[in-house]
Amino acid sequence: MKINSNFDSGNIKVIDCSKATDIQLEINKDTHSDFFQWFHFRLQGAQNQTCKMRIINASEASYPEGYEGYYAAASYDKETWFRVPSTYDGKELVIEHTPEFNSVFYAYFAPYSYEQHLNLVHNAQLSPECELVSIGETIQGRDIDMLIVGEDAPEKKKIWVIARQHPGESMAEWFMEGMIGKLLDEDDAVSRTLLSKAVFYIVPNMNIDGSILGNLRSNAAGANLNREWAEPKLDFSPEVYHVRNMMDQYGCDLNIDVHGDEALPYNFISSIEGIPSFDERLKNLLEKFTQSWMASCPDFQDTHGYPKNEPGQANLAICSKHIGERFKCLSLTIEMPFKDNNDLPDPEFGWSPERSLLFGESVLHPILQVVDQLR
Repeated sequence: MKINSNFDSGNIKVIDCSKATDIQLEINKDTHSDFFQWFHFRLQGAQNQTCKMRIINASEASYPEGYEGYYAAASYDKETWFRVPSTYDGKELVIEHTPEFNSVFYAYFAPYSYEQHLNLVHNAQLSPECELVSIGETIQGRDIDMLIVGEDAPEKKKIWVIARQHPGESMAEWFMEGMIGKLLDEDDAVSRTLLSKAVFYIVPNMNIDGSILGNLRSNAAGANLNREWAEPKLDFSPEVYHVRNMMDQYGCDLNIDVHGDEALPYNFISSIEGIPSFDERLKNLLEKFTQSWMASCPDFQDTHGYPKNEPGQANLAICSKHIGERFKCLSLTIEMPFKDNNDLPDPEFGWSPERSLLFGESVLHPILQVVDQLR
């Protein structure tokens, strides 16, 4: 029996793997950071054995409440990810499973690999509506990929969609795959109409290094990118530095930043009520976006979410808040669950890549409803 995590987005430390019924594991901290929560590892040699895997440092994780009511994801082929029984007792996350095959993967959520990312952006550029550009490099020298979708014109709105500032939130790139696929569908009326009115600037993965390293929230330098927007540094948070420069170059009329939330089993948005420039115009845009998304997608709701910031109390180092204030525009953080959507639960798969894809497709409907009012 063997456990290994020496691969793209892998993260686990083996303490004891001598007995299937008492496998002891720990999650490694993010690179140059104290954050940790994400795990992804491969178990071999335990076919038809009842396995009990104990993550013994779960209570010390960044968001231990994220393990409450949570089931780990598992896969035999890295394509279909199903949920397996898991319990959290306030100290350890215990995953119990009897593998049907000799080799099985376990992860905090279905991973989205760097190879998948490259396939996504390179397939997208084959569309006549899409251009793939590199806008800079990460700490470890990887390209920061941006897709420009639509033909620019002075009267067109500038819409930005970015994802995976926090690399462990892999559902965000599944979301992006769905949104990009629909946006490039030449037969889709919503997409065709949007591209007649707007240009999309899309960064499917803001944190390539962190994704490969198996980090939860940090890049290769230890930066939490979603706290770097006020003063991004080229040698510490180049991903934000380059994207913000591009926003300044092209302009921004709507910004959407896609994330995942460890604790809340719902899809929701966090907005800009607390920024100094929040006014009646932005309030009306936010309400129209929210109501139209709920009307068109039952997976989205506005009952459960983060507390709204009081006026003037927003943290302007956070992407959605900073960009909302910088461009006086509607700027949203989308959050999806690591667990399940409790409004429409799926006991076998929980919140899944497939549902994330469809949710990504669905966001174009509320964008269409507000696009004419953007400025």
